[in-house]
Amino acid sequence: MRRSSDTWIALQFTLAGVTWGASFLFIALALEGLSPVQVATGRTLFGAITLGLLVLVTRDRLPRSARVWGHLVVLSITFAVIPYQLFAWAQQYVASGIASILNATTPIMTALIAGLAFRIERLSREQVLGIVVGIVGVVVIVGPWQGLEPGSGGIAPYLALLGATACYGFSLSYMRRFLADSGVSATVFSFVMIGLAAGWMLLLTPAIGAQPMTLTPTVIIAIVLLGALGTGLAYAWNQNVVRAWGPTRAATVTYLSPPVGVLLGVLALGEVLVWNEPVGALLVILGVLLAQRRLRLPARRVRSGDG
Repeated sequence: MRRSSDTWIALQFTLAGVTWGASFLFIALALEGLSPVQVATGRTLFGAITLGLLVLVTRDRLPRSARVWGHLVVLSITFAVIPYQLFAWAQQYVASGIASILNATTPIMTALIAGLAFRIERLSREQVLGIVVGIVGVVVIVGPWQGLEPGSGGIAPYLALLGATACYGFSLSYMRRFLADSGVSATVFSFVMIGLAAGWMLLLTPAIGAQPMTLTPTVIIAIVLLGALGTGLAYAWNQNVVRAWGPTRAATVTYLSPPVGVLLGVLALGEVLVWNEPVGALLVILGVLLAQRRLRLPARRVRSGDG
């Protein structure tokens, strides 16, 4: 029975990684008929519906604490509303594979923000080095020596992607600081957060996202899958893995998503990789390994004073 349970958790881990890797493909396809704001709205709406159905099946209770609700309002904005729009806007100019690679900087952002902003933990030598290596990796991916093509959006799309991962890093640190003992189930936690985000997006869309839509079958399928899988089921799968394996081991899902995103971009969208992009990706992953303390630097030798 235990073996079967471990297999199910491992399957959820794999499904979450593959789904999040595929999310960048779904965003690219949805943008063929929707504006970035509309993509973010559809993503949160279908995600909230999926998570709401899970809550009905599990019959979990909604939070009763006003404190928890207040923190979830903050997270609905920083973990969903802002980053979802930034990712969708940036992918108008940046290949889906590149977006999936830069998404892997989330653990680096988390280490930086947790250490400097929330002071949850002191940054170790490995983490500082990981942040530096990760920054170098991002620079290599952008390839400023090549020049930016006209109409490419310049450096702004890359900054938008990094802004999105900074939002994730802030949100994960915020959760650890204020909601570690919320007493709310993982499914309800995700449902309330994404449900609130859907509410904000539905209010915003008439004002900033009222552009005409082209709802082809491809666009409809992409936005439904992005919401139901990438913003719905994957959240529940990941939370189950965190509770079974712990946050450190569960965070290795970061390494699974970029290869999936790059592969799908090449196969489904015909994206072409330039040499600096995989090289930069390797540097980013090395930075993540250091930021998560999976690689250790040699211990410093302490010199003994002369007698």
